Amino acid sequence: MLIQRWQKNRIKESEVTDEAVYRDRRRILKQLGFLGAMSALSQSAQAGPFDLFKSEEKPEFERRPLNFKKADSNVASLTEESTATSYNNFYEFGTSKSDPKDEAQDFKVDPWTLQVDGMVETPITLNYDDIYKRFTLEERIYRLRCVEAWSMVIPWIGFSLADLLKAAKPLSSAKYVAFQTLYDPKQMPGQRSRFVGGGIDYPYVEGLRIDEAMHPLTLMSVGMYGQTLPPQNGAPIRLVVPWKYGFKSIKSVVKISLVDNEPPTTWNILAPDEYGFYANVNPNVDHPRWSQARERRIMGSGLNAMQRIDTQMFNGYDEVASLYSGMDLRKLY
Repeated sequence: MLIQRWQKNRIKESEVTDEAVYRDRRRILKQLGFLGAMSALSQSAQAGPFDLFKSEEKPEFERRPLNFKKADSNVASLTEESTATSYNNFYEFGTSKSDPKDEAQDFKVDPWTLQVDGMVETPITLNYDDIYKRFTLEERIYRLRCVEAWSMVIPWIGFSLADLLKAAKPLSSAKYVAFQTLYDPKQMPGQRSRFVGGGIDYPYVEGLRIDEAMHPLTLMSVGMYGQTLPPQNGAPIRLVVPWKYGFKSIKSVVKISLVDNEPPTTWNILAPDEYGFYANVNPNVDHPRWSQARERRIMGSGLNAMQRIDTQMFNGYDEVASLYSGMDLRKLY
């Protein structure tokens, strides 16, 4: 298959967070003394700077390399992939950031079915092969900003959600797009126990306004770092909305429905005073328990593993600002 490099991202490959760091970020944050969205700040752990990236070797989910041709041969080399592959937020596999990798290595992604239904003229069902072959794949380097006040830069591979929705021919009465993660308690221990799964009522659900879903930046990702997604990152297909906090980018999607009313979303159900429907990155609206004005950018290993930087409105993606013209984004957070 051919993956075309998207030209509008404005992020250099040299900025890309090392993959091992991306998938091991929770352990790193804990060792630096920072906890996540469901906890307060902790005491700094007793760890040396070069202990941050030591992790136990575990059997890896087998990822398939994606065959793609780069449009620009004069780009800087990516940060080493080996530095970012052992940590994730995916409560279906447990609330500890090491749980997803530990618990997801036997996760079955083939066969897979993704349905697009609801207020459409032509409902669509994609199988595992369709996910990779039906649409033209692109590499897009996006900033990822977590509501927990850390961030990364990731090279995603996928296709525009708009292309998928257009193929289903949405009705003019459709105003929102609802998403649902796989519900499979046999494979996902967090779905078997509310204690293990963070008290969430599964399956995980998310939603966008239809104009957000149709925006060119909104991506359905099937890969990262040149390969198919690992299970802890949402294999085989996930949503990526780079101007919103990371919890909006739902993983392991099995259903997309066009609807006429604002759909329920998991974190808004769980804590509506903390997690709004829109969840746009906004340095001027703090989380009730911490500031969102600054973030910790995780980039690589060693002494420069983390940089403290100012958070940008819409995570720096100013082209989406017109979607919210006239809205009070303090109230509609």
